[in-house]
Amino acid sequence: MRKFWPLFLLFTTVLFSQNSAETCEILNKINSVIQTEHLRPKPVDDSLSVFVFDNLMNELDPSRNIFFKSEYDEMASKYRFKLDDLILQNDCSFLTDITVKYINGLIRTKQVLEKIQSTAFDYTKKDTIRFYKKSFPFYLKKEDLEKVWRKKLRYQILDDIAEVSNNLDSIKANYNSIEARSRKLIISNEICRISTLLETKTKQDENLYNFFCTYFDPHTAYFSNDSKSSFVASLSKEHLSLGMTVNLNEKNEIIVHEIDPNGPAYQTGQIKKGDQIISVSNQKETLQVSCASLESISSMILSEANKSLTLTLKRNSGKSFDVFIEKQVMKDEENSVFSFIIGKESKIGYIKIPSFYADLDGNSRKGCADDVAREVIKLERDNIKGLVIDLIDNGGGSMEEAIKLAGMFVDYGPISVVIDHAKEKSVINDPYKGLIYRGPIVVLVNSNTASASEFFSSIMQDYNRALLLGSSTLGKATMQTILSLDENKDTDFLKITINKFYRVTGKSHQYIGVTPDVVLPEFYEDVYQKESDFPTAIKNDSIEPFLKYRTYVKRSLIDKLAKNSTLRLADNYYFNDIKKINQKIDQLVNTPKAEIPMTLEAVFKQKKIVNSLWTEINTFNDENNPLDVYNSSVNQFLLGAYPNDKTINQYQMDNLKTNPYLNEAVNIINDFNGAK
Repeated sequence: MRKFWPLFLLFTTVLFSQNSAETCEILNKINSVIQTEHLRPKPVDDSLSVFVFDNLMNELDPSRNIFFKSEYDEMASKYRFKLDDLILQNDCSFLTDITVKYINGLIRTKQVLEKIQSTAFDYTKKDTIRFYKKSFPFYLKKEDLEKVWRKKLRYQILDDIAEVSNNLDSIKANYNSIEARSRKLIISNEICRISTLLETKTKQDENLYNFFCTYFDPHTAYFSNDSKSSFVASLSKEHLSLGMTVNLNEKNEIIVHEIDPNGPAYQTGQIKKGDQIISVSNQKETLQVSCASLESISSMILSEANKSLTLTLKRNSGKSFDVFIEKQVMKDEENSVFSFIIGKESKIGYIKIPSFYADLDGNSRKGCADDVAREVIKLERDNIKGLVIDLIDNGGGSMEEAIKLAGMFVDYGPISVVIDHAKEKSVINDPYKGLIYRGPIVVLVNSNTASASEFFSSIMQDYNRALLLGSSTLGKATMQTILSLDENKDTDFLKITINKFYRVTGKSHQYIGVTPDVVLPEFYEDVYQKESDFPTAIKNDSIEPFLKYRTYVKRSLIDKLAKNSTLRLADNYYFNDIKKINQKIDQLVNTPKAEIPMTLEAVFKQKKIVNSLWTEINTFNDENNPLDVYNSSVNQFLLGAYPNDKTINQYQMDNLKTNPYLNEAVNIINDFNGAK
């Protein structure tokens, strides 16, 4: 087979050359739109060139085991400071050069892996391995290629062996058979992964477009027609779906977790909960789960372009079988507003808003704000004494929906100031006069509360309309729109940052996030990526306040409630223990690891430390008295009419019963009502 590779490379080089002009054309269209419409356009210069080149190299070879150092040095000297000039000169042949070198690297890597596959490993040889948190220099020499891969594979095999049992003696007793199985699995998966990279039709130009875009800010991005459709669908609570959910088991296999009885997967009559997914095909390409990335599999399953898929499944280690499924438009229960009532005596309403989804057709009233209004009306029929709005892990969505929702809870007045690329100020006013609900409100937020969620939260905080409880939010106060790069084609689009929001106080939460009135710790808070972690994020600033507005209650009352809450939680074991566990997580994730010996004992010890931490996190529960959570009278009636919704309803209810953040939110509302 090897003698055919040069011919293959010659053929692909011709194709790449044909695409070079088109690549530059799209890049220059992107740049043209950015320079005229972007909130903070920057010049296309050496700084952009370095950013794009470095990110492209990191994307292609994150582990530094594909490119030789000599190849990297050659590419860096030719392109690292020159991409800006080449792009502006409409010469994108550099991508052809880089891609051909990448394919060559993959081919020789596959050949080395096939050679290693037929030989044994010497585990007695002394060696160590080091882990890097951030990208590190290219170092690979031609003569060390096999040595580097043997070292990487040796660690992966030992790591896989360490997963077999919690008892090291048991592993050692059956070491030979376990090692043979692990070695075969690990090397086969690596070869399969490289083969998938060689066979996949994914072009590097989309990576190039996106790195060019993210130089200007993290939220500006290139969209193909397919990625645009999937993004738009994510803003809706209804989209094409297989009607099932999947998760990873302890062996990192993809397992069917739940099947919606109203969905296409159930209707096939062939799929059962617990089935293992072996491969996914969209009729153009097939991805093997064992060697494709989870990202690529997820993309194939969720893509709106893939209206039908063939899943290869296995049940109870039996023979594999294929199932063809055509997607249907379905309601996404996990992306829909829902509500409950907490407590029998002092009834507190609870509304979860998973995202600010929108009615993109504009006529069906299926947007998030209208759904929240309906839930408020249901809860008010049961005479609630307060309301908790849960925005934890709400990544945002439609700003229009956030504006509508804020208007429902603020009586009247300005709610935000918007500044565009021309530095023109516009005031957003409350679109509704009056309130849908007049009682006390607590809003729950965390590190993953972002964008439209932060916008809504900041308005509620500035108007003293709600007390915010949780941890500081992500820090995104910019708005994007989607523009076509060519009105005559429906193929290339740009999601571009056009506006920045300022609070009615003149301050902005861009880059720094919204700080809650009561700050509580959350798991992984030092690990979550915030806006400030992106190197090209737009920095924080403020404007001179010029708006007049009337707050709902005096700030002194919010401060008093926050102080009472902080005192109440000072000795709370749950939140204090989260802080201790977060320190351990920080040690594992953020602290550079020391070199460890490449022995089973050392790898097993490391694995045991990590596993014990995850066990501690996953089994960590709130031992306070469980909350009394139940459905409103209207929702009880609806569940009688739609019994298929009972399973997810019960799951949602059970998750809330021991939620310590909700528990404190209820305490704050009761404190407010007692102070009146």
